[in-house]
Amino acid sequence: MSAGRKLVIVESPAKARTIAGYLGEEYDVEASVGHIRDLPQPSELPADMKKGPFGKFAVDVDNGFAPYYVVDADKRKKVSELKKLLKDSDELFLATDEDREGEAIAWHLLQELKPKVPVKRMVFHEITREAIQRALANTRELDDRLVDAQETRRILDRLYGYEVSPVLWRKVRQGLSAGRVQSVATRLVVERERERMAFVAADYWDVTGTFAVQDSAEPSFNARLSSVDGQRVASGRDFLDTGQLRAADVAHLDEARATSLVAGLVDASFSVASLETKPYTRRPAAPFTTSTLQQEASRKLRMASRATMRTAQGLYENGYITYMRTDSSSLSTQAIDAARRQASELYGAEYVPDAPRVYTGKAKGAQEAHEAIRPAGDHFRTPAQVAKELSGDQFRLYELIWKRTVASQMADARGQTASVRLGATAADGTDVLFSASGTVITFRGFLAAYEEGRDVSRYSEDAEAPAEKDDARLPKMAEGDPLSASDLTADGHRTSPPPRFTEASLVKALEERGIGRPSTYAATISVIQDRGYVTGRGQALVPSWLAFAVTRLLEENFDWLVDYDFTAEMEEDLDAIAAGDKDRVAWLSRFYFGDGSGNEEGEGLRDLVANLGDIDAREVNSIPIGEGIVLRVGRYGPYLEDSLAEPAEDGTTRRASVPEELAPDELTVAKARELLETQPEGDQVLGTDPVAGTPIVARNGRYGPYVTEILPDPEIDTSLSAAAQKRALAAAPKPRTASLFKSMSLQSVTLDDALMLLSLPRVVGVDPESGTEITAQNGRYGPYLKKGTDSRTLASEEALFSTTLDEALAIYAQPKRGRGATSAPPLRELGDDPTSEKPITVKEGRFGAYVTDGVTNRTLPRDLTPESITREQAIELLVEKRASAPAKKKAPAKRAPAKSKAAAKK
Repeated sequence: MSAGRKLVIVESPAKARTIAGYLGEEYDVEASVGHIRDLPQPSELPADMKKGPFGKFAVDVDNGFAPYYVVDADKRKKVSELKKLLKDSDELFLATDEDREGEAIAWHLLQELKPKVPVKRMVFHEITREAIQRALANTRELDDRLVDAQETRRILDRLYGYEVSPVLWRKVRQGLSAGRVQSVATRLVVERERERMAFVAADYWDVTGTFAVQDSAEPSFNARLSSVDGQRVASGRDFLDTGQLRAADVAHLDEARATSLVAGLVDASFSVASLETKPYTRRPAAPFTTSTLQQEASRKLRMASRATMRTAQGLYENGYITYMRTDSSSLSTQAIDAARRQASELYGAEYVPDAPRVYTGKAKGAQEAHEAIRPAGDHFRTPAQVAKELSGDQFRLYELIWKRTVASQMADARGQTASVRLGATAADGTDVLFSASGTVITFRGFLAAYEEGRDVSRYSEDAEAPAEKDDARLPKMAEGDPLSASDLTADGHRTSPPPRFTEASLVKALEERGIGRPSTYAATISVIQDRGYVTGRGQALVPSWLAFAVTRLLEENFDWLVDYDFTAEMEEDLDAIAAGDKDRVAWLSRFYFGDGSGNEEGEGLRDLVANLGDIDAREVNSIPIGEGIVLRVGRYGPYLEDSLAEPAEDGTTRRASVPEELAPDELTVAKARELLETQPEGDQVLGTDPVAGTPIVARNGRYGPYVTEILPDPEIDTSLSAAAQKRALAAAPKPRTASLFKSMSLQSVTLDDALMLLSLPRVVGVDPESGTEITAQNGRYGPYLKKGTDSRTLASEEALFSTTLDEALAIYAQPKRGRGATSAPPLRELGDDPTSEKPITVKEGRFGAYVTDGVTNRTLPRDLTPESITREQAIELLVEKRASAPAKKKAPAKRAPAKSKAAAKK
């Protein structure tokens, strides 16, 4: 062994590289690349264990819930490398994250590596030189309570999933999963959609007008009718989701009454009935926790929770921010000083309060003693100082974190809020009051740095909706001042259903209920989308009909497992295990075996599953739509059945597939009837392919209408074994199939249309750099280009047949966008290019602003900006780019085989 070698193990290679730069030559910093061990699938157990106590769960439930761990197949090589390095080391530092998962990774490393040298647990909340040195000087022992807490959660999730998921496979569909948090999150989204489906809209009217103080130069302002003969005018907030008024003591205006009031107020004399002014103060939001970061990144940056956490992980591992999994909104003394100092330098001393702000509030069930998420170090780097070091998403997220942190230590925003009531009497003697309010910000305080985003409100049109716009100024006036009125207008409104959850609002709802933990929310939202329970429509989360069936089965047969309060109590119990206040074996035994009382309330998961009885799969998968129409969740997707319609000649009930893009709350009785009446029954024969000679038909399927060819049944040798026949059938030719374009319908599609669709995918050409073929294809999510494993969305279905190789290469030259993302509008338009005859635009790209004609791209030189560049300069840049030879693909750098530092010193 070489003297003085020290092995430091972290989770990720990026983290290892950053830390290695802060340690001396005697340190070897290596990454485990996440967990190295886990519970195996039962099928992966050794043969002699499959029928033993570990055979069902890889957990011996009768022996203290002892788990059986195996090294992941893809980590065996890594474990061997770590063992080899450990042999040449005289000290081991386990520097994984300081949370349950990080502590568990460290424990598993300890169990597998079996070190014979001193072991130290090294923890830090940020990766800076100072933080790493402090961590080295202040190591500790492994925290067995955190390890127990993580192991208990892992075992709990295994028991839950392995007992409940098979019920879903039998009664709903193969391949489904149930989970302690994912099933409850799915239920939240489904319940919101049920509310939208049951919602009954109500119509109401109001009156607005423009007013001005007579004989005054003050500007005019808008006001809304608020009272009629002493009764408050009803707004959207006054209606129940049934369409009924919450109370009878409000004036519900219809169109006739509202227009009558407008007519009666044309010549009315208005005056200021009352005027109230009060101070306005607004405090900054606390620094980010994991949950609030995900919410704000969703609102402001349109980033999915998974993308937010992935980006934050990169920022942390490279030393830009503190640890991103935290429930705390508190800042260290050093961070408070850094934020106050930076606020004073950038905005002025008056923007910093006399005393530091201390944030101590934590979310329900908060855990772990990390700081809030903030820029790393004792001196924060501004976004401008790190801009060239970060990718686009990393920069945007860092800027958000920096602004929020600095703003959290700045002074309150101050101003004045004025509320005015305007009185008049209509021609028919009706007394009316109009109301207006406005806020004038006299000192912006923290707003100079940051303003928190807000979720969309369903009551945005209400008069009572808070006026949040800065400087919504009212003119100077006094009680009794006469006013002139103009533009009196009667406006009709309709109440809105509860808004669907967004990722931000779902995270907020889970946190408020104490369900799950913020560190797992991104994974939970990803799982329910990957499983097909929820899809994104813009920012909204829409449940699938499959989610309805699964949620109904769980509610009716596993009610306490998807109960919000019970799930939150489980989280509290798991936290108590982490704190050492509860025994994990006793708790798991109570959950799985029950309390032995024999009462239904004391029943455990094992007996609950064993005593399920018969579950009517057809009933679980049926959702009544109305008027005899039922939606059924079938093996190949949702479909409608009309039980009141005359059966077909073969006795079958009339059916229709439900388009996947149709949200559940949009499937009204009228829409269902339309689908049943317009979808043709059976195949629609279009003709014969003149080349292949096969019949071409149009059908309606799970993902909408499509065309396909009918191939003759394959000839299979019946003397073969059943398995051989199955293999021969699988190897037989498959029919060509293609979805209809959105502009087509089953009623209008022709044979020529079908042959055109079946000709896809179309070979566009070959990438001259990589030699990879580029094809144009039409998929489930629309038209796209494909080059190897890299897919790019096409702007239209017509582009499938018109896109040239040059246009395809231009598309691939742009930064890849997520599915559903739209291209940002150009920064400037400069006219047509004389060579390509295409419009020249200036756009913002991953590496800065660039000029393009849609085929050729050229990054702007440093001496030009999007605002200053002229058309002539743009043309010149494009000419230079076309004249230059295509850049050759950079070959990977050649490296000599790596040597351990210990070996190098021998």
